[in-house]
Amino acid sequence: MQTTYNLGIDIGSTTMKVALLDDQNMLCFYDYRRHNADIRSAARLIMQSLYERVGNCKLRIAMTGSVGMGFAERLGLRFVQEVVASAETIVRLYRDVHTFIDMGGEDSKMIFFEKGKVPDIRMNGSCAGGTGAFIDQTATLLGVDTAELSRLAAEATTVYPMASRCGVFSKTDIQNLIARNVSKADIAASVFHAVATQVIGSLARGMDIAPKLFFCGGPFAFLPELRKHFLKTLSLTDKDCIVPENPQIIPATGCALLATKEKEIELTTLIDNLNKELKDDTDYGLRLPPLFRNEEEYEQWQGQSAKHKVPKGQLPSNEDTGAKYFLGVDSGSTTTKIVLLNQKGELVYSDYQRNRGDSFRTFSEALARMQDEVRCDAPIEIAASCATGYGESLLKTAFSLDYGIVETMAHFTGAKAVMPDLTFVLDIGGQDMKAIWVENGSIKRIEINEACSSGCGSFIETFANQLGYKVEDFAKMACTAQHPCDLGTRCTVFMNSKVKQAMREGAKVEDIAAGFSYSVVKNCLYKVLKLRDVSELGGKIVVQGGTFRNHSVVRALEKLTGSKVAFTDIPELMGAYGAALYALEKGGQQ
Repeated sequence: MQTTYNLGIDIGSTTMKVALLDDQNMLCFYDYRRHNADIRSAARLIMQSLYERVGNCKLRIAMTGSVGMGFAERLGLRFVQEVVASAETIVRLYRDVHTFIDMGGEDSKMIFFEKGKVPDIRMNGSCAGGTGAFIDQTATLLGVDTAELSRLAAEATTVYPMASRCGVFSKTDIQNLIARNVSKADIAASVFHAVATQVIGSLARGMDIAPKLFFCGGPFAFLPELRKHFLKTLSLTDKDCIVPENPQIIPATGCALLATKEKEIELTTLIDNLNKELKDDTDYGLRLPPLFRNEEEYEQWQGQSAKHKVPKGQLPSNEDTGAKYFLGVDSGSTTTKIVLLNQKGELVYSDYQRNRGDSFRTFSEALARMQDEVRCDAPIEIAASCATGYGESLLKTAFSLDYGIVETMAHFTGAKAVMPDLTFVLDIGGQDMKAIWVENGSIKRIEINEACSSGCGSFIETFANQLGYKVEDFAKMACTAQHPCDLGTRCTVFMNSKVKQAMREGAKVEDIAAGFSYSVVKNCLYKVLKLRDVSELGGKIVVQGGTFRNHSVVRALEKLTGSKVAFTDIPELMGAYGAALYALEKGGQQ
């Protein structure tokens, strides 16, 4: 005789969780994994794992999660609101709890329980500040994973005031701390403190957060220091809280508890339904046109676009004794780029590294690597040097560099060397964007983004990382997408809901990736630059910045403007290249 179980499924924005309970509400099986936007594959793997554990049993199923609704509808399963599922778990299994605090990848919740009253449920609105995604972004900025972030926080000696608002503002605060040489440990603790303050302040709203506390969600499960900062902020101790063995599956457990009256289905039948239902049956009527029709068109486009190359020379050797060289460095908020030119203006060496929170050390290590690469017995002569970017003043002073140049001028200088008759330069970095209008060889107008990062590279990188992909793989996938999603032109925070909607509708990862490329360009042109007509850009457009290593973004710009776009083979180094050209010009006069 087949055993009957209750199965709860929680499909969130980044993870899928399941909990299998028997008739005594004992946990018999659970699974927690990132679905990387490929919910079909994740569901099949989990159900296959479940089959290997319990065999072909009968299941009563309920589903929850921010992405779960669409799949519940398509599979004919009951859908339960996430907070309702969580509340059911507390009421049935943890009767001593007064305050429930849940943190997910993109949302946070608080539920207050009082005897004789309906649970008071609070959820965050459009701000992603007090969420796991905010913590993930911080870890990425510091060059560590989230587990290391928690370990670092345990070693902190000072907590600094910091905003836990939109990622745009929080990154600015973090970069200011990095620039002040604040330790990673203190920054990690400051982030956890800011998250605790944000969640408590925005969700409690006058309610008494009294024991027992119940912490739920992946961040609390895997980041013990985060939980400690919450308790410290509330002036409570470990004795005042309950931390379940598997806090990340609480909503799934609640679904299983609520599934007792659902119709039964055999596990093998569910697996068959998944294979049938989760085939590619998406309605493509509202999708955007593909960036490239096929792989052949993409390869042909790459060949046509390869003509704008920066001239290259050979590394200095013993035959070049007496030759002079010119150094340019672009010290950005997250990366450091250096370029070395010879007297002909040819690029002989370049380096691109993440700052890892220390611009000074990163530049020092870059110089050491360059020295190791040079094949000369005697030191080479750097006749002139120039710095630009976020760390210009620091490096110019610390290393006695000859010149400093404003970022926009450095990028304009580099672009003009590639296309002397250009009309528009667009530089998109990780967190900033610069647009330069040119008339008769001179700058006519400059626009720089302020508080919005939705038209920047980190916009794509953040989502790629959240979905479990390297940004270069995400970019390559976008070029081959046949049905790009229309994700609109909205703030990063609100874009999450668009992505979740696309995932609920069964969109493929590559279609989401291509949708991001379109959105970056649309945000840049219409939200940040506020263009009325693309003709304002003129017909000679040069793009640069690390974001334009992503060919899908370049192609999206061409599609949306109807113009051919020029870019070099070193788009991420163009600021440093412009600084080196400035050093060559000034140094050559001395």
